[in-house]
Amino acid sequence: MPVLPGAEPYRHEGGEVGVLLCHGFTGSPQSLRPWAEYLAERGLTVSLPLLPGHGTRWQDMQITGWQDWYAEVDRALRELLARCEQVFVFGLSMGGALTLRLAAKHGDSVRGIVVVNPANKVHGLAAHALPVARHLVRTTPGLAGDIAKEGAVEVGYDRVPLRAAHSLRNFLRLVDAELPQVTQPMVLLHSPRDHVVPPADSARILGRVSSTDVREILLEQSYHVATLDHDAERIFQESYEFVSRFAPRIGTKGSTGGG
Repeated sequence: MPVLPGAEPYRHEGGEVGVLLCHGFTGSPQSLRPWAEYLAERGLTVSLPLLPGHGTRWQDMQITGWQDWYAEVDRALRELLARCEQVFVFGLSMGGALTLRLAAKHGDSVRGIVVVNPANKVHGLAAHALPVARHLVRTTPGLAGDIAKEGAVEVGYDRVPLRAAHSLRNFLRLVDAELPQVTQPMVLLHSPRDHVVPPADSARILGRVSSTDVREILLEQSYHVATLDHDAERIFQESYEFVSRFAPRIGTKGSTGGG
C-alpha cells in the first residue's frame, strides 16, 4: 500500500550522537519531521521510523498491534546503538509511551528521553467498552489534527480501528507498570489544552518514573500535536539543549537523507 505523501520515514546520517523519534497512534513521521530536520541540521544522527499499519490507510492498522509498533522502534533503536556513541529517544503521544518503554527496557543504553504530551491511559467510557466493542464496531472517528495553529495539518487517519485501540489500551497499561524502571534524565513537555491526552497522564508519568533529573515544561500555546503547533520551536530548542548537556561535542553536520 502506498505511503501517504509526507508520511515517509526519515533518516539522517550525522555524528556520533543519535536521536530516535517515535510518532503517535494513527499518526505518521510527518508530525515529527520538522523536529527531526531541526536536529539533523545540527549534526545529529536521526532516525524517524514509520510504525507498522500507519501512514497508509486505517485498514492496514486494523491488523497490527502494540507488539508490531514497539518492535519497529526497538529495531530502530538497536540500529542507532550500533552506530552512535550516545543515543537519546524522543516521542509524541503514544510515541511518548514507546519512548518510556524503550527507556525501561534498554536502561543506560538510552542516555536520556524527551516526551511530548505522552499517553498513559485510554480514557472515558470507551476504554471500558473496547474489549467488547472491538468485535462489534470496526472504527470510531479519528484523533488526528488537534492543533491550535491555523493552517497546520497533521497527516493521520480520520478513523481509529477499535482492534488497534484495544491493543493501545493494553500497551499503555503495560508501560504504566514499567514506569518505575525508567531512570534516565527526562524532559516532559505537555499542553494544558490538549484535547486528546489529558494533563493527568503527564502527572502520573512524572509521579511514577524513577528518574531524578526531570524537567517539566508547559506548552501554553499548543494543543495535542505540539510538534506542529505554536510551541514547536521551543520543543526543538529545549530538546537540543537537553542533548547538548550530555553530549557537548555533538559533531559535524552529515548528509541529509530521507525516504
